[in-house]
Amino acid sequence: MLSLLLPAYKAEGKSYLTVAIGCTGGRHRSVVIAEQLKNWLIQSGQNPRVTHRDISR
Repeated sequence: MLSLLLPAYKAEGKSYLTVAIGCTGGRHRSVVIAEQLKNWLIQSGQNPRVTHRDISR
């Protein structure tokens, strides 16, 4: 889905897109998914910024 959205966002002149991923504890599943998504975005030529809000809770 993001591979379809990113070009449209750029075409509209938008400079950022927020994607939130959550799980019950916020320290395992969501972290792995966010890191995998970050790696995919980097390989796609993007410059992602990832914040793990609840990892230290």
